[in-house]
Amino acid sequence: MTTLTPCSLATAPLAPLLQRLFDEADAASPAQSPAFAHVSAEERTRLMQSKADYRDLYAQLKDYPLPVSRETGALLYMLARSVGAKSIVEFGTSFGLSTLHLAAALRDNGGGRIITTEFEPSKAARAQANLTAGGVADLVEIREGDALQTLASGLPETIDLVLLDGAKSLYGDILDLLESRLRVGALIVADNADYCPEYMARVRSAASGYLSVPFADDVELSVRLG
Repeated sequence: MTTLTPCSLATAPLAPLLQRLFDEADAASPAQSPAFAHVSAEERTRLMQSKADYRDLYAQLKDYPLPVSRETGALLYMLARSVGAKSIVEFGTSFGLSTLHLAAALRDNGGGRIITTEFEPSKAARAQANLTAGGVADLVEIREGDALQTLASGLPETIDLVLLDGAKSLYGDILDLLESRLRVGALIVADNADYCPEYMARVRSAASGYLSVPFADDVELSVRLG
């Protein structure tokens, strides 16, 4: 008889922790931030797409979770399990909700390592506390600082899965840093990728070496073909 590996997302300590963190995120929308109180939709889009203003924007949002959705969190777990991921890179830790899902998959896959990077020190500290509470801190290395520097070296030889969920305008730049390490069949999940049309055009190009499709309303899912 085959013994099934239980899903860590459905058991303590992760299940109640994730429920609490998502509930807290629902109650703390970035729309409540004074940084956005009087900003038009057009200006918000410009800020999200800017390579010049992203530092100021994310500094003003340092007290807000900015998590993936519940559905995207479950998707991350499913994808990491399905490819037997052992090596994951995440751009944009925030409070660690997505990191917890990915780490749960690594735990259930038998182990591995996540390198994740966060610009804001206070968010990195909160993420570390959440990872410790979830019992998965041993699987995660948080690199504090600008990802263009923190992911420029010290990467694993091969990468199985990438989550892009930091400053949207940098998605292409981050992919440049990681691309040579992506194994054939590696998956890239880009949250809110529509804010980076250059990235979308790149991974959807027939000559790019990727097959890429939109998934739900807010995710671009790509696979490295060669």
